Amino acid sequence: MDTVWRSLFFGDAGYTAEDRPECFAPMTHAPHPPSLFSVELRTPRWELLVDWYRDILGLKVLLRVVDDHYALLDAGSTRLAIMGRPTAGEPSGRWSLGFETDDLDAVWHRLGAAAAPPRANPEGFRELVAFDPDGNKVRLFSWSPGHHA
Repeated sequence: MDTVWRSLFFGDAGYTAEDRPECFAPMTHAPHPPSLFSVELRTPRWELLVDWYRDILGLKVLLRVVDDHYALLDAGSTRLAIMGRPTAGEPSGRWSLGFETDDLDAVWHRLGAAAAPPRANPEGFRELVAFDPDGNKVRLFSWSPGHHA
């Protein structure tokens, strides 16, 4: 980090508060961090993807607007928004959706041949990796008895 930026962040180069942009001003209170409301998936196959996340993963549909090709599904402490778009882009290897489940074997059976059997991880959980109908990577896991997050 060069001297100017270090001084803006840490004030160690003789700069005064007037020299510092307002966005770098010291905080006077601890703000609440933002909370993740939803993850949005865009797909040209909206109905198929909504059905897959509902029927295979067991997510509850909170809102479904067929005319707008929009669905909001309950995903624990956040939500999964599925939005129909004619050109949604390719799946990315940079991210995956991770879901914790109490019954990993039941999900595996619903996935059928789409996923290899769950495997144990030395960190105390079992996991499996699958791909949704659009090719997005979905990781599912459950804690082993006696282990927790």
